[in-house]
Amino acid sequence: MTRQRVFRIIVKICRFGLAALFLFTAGAKLWIAKGFAANVAELLSATGFNQVRWMWPVTVAVIAAEIVTAILLLLRPTVRAGALLAATLLIGFSAYALYYRYGLGNAEGLECGCFGGIIASQLGVTTALRNLALLVPTFLVFFGFRRPSQSTITDYGQVEATG
Repeated sequence: MTRQRVFRIIVKICRFGLAALFLFTAGAKLWIAKGFAANVAELLSATGFNQVRWMWPVTVAVIAAEIVTAILLLLRPTVRAGALLAATLLIGFSAYALYYRYGLGNAEGLECGCFGGIIASQLGVTTALRNLALLVPTFLVFFGFRRPSQSTITDYGQVEATG
């Protein structure tokens, strides 16, 4: 195997792994929607937002953004847009986790419900580092994904036209 082929395989694994991760987290949040909405309400209240008014819109927006990200990563023409949205979400979630913990001075932290209660995760440095580590496969997908050109070489060395 050539380096280029190995790299393409790694990019595919990252792409489908990220899509699976975002679908899993969205599904887990849907499974405990009321509990996740309560966590969102507590986060909104701590940051000065009206929790009653914004709890459900923010909950739906987060879940919808994760589903849209996964779909964009799965569809070939929109892979790079999906990677960009994934990076935006991961950076945003990391920044908010650090802001909640240190900017607002909440030393206790809060169970974020990021994985629907399946995997316990307190907002703070660990959450931020996990999300920032996920930027590595996201950047691999964004910079490494290439749409096939008009003609690609098959495994047998034949040129086949794609359209």
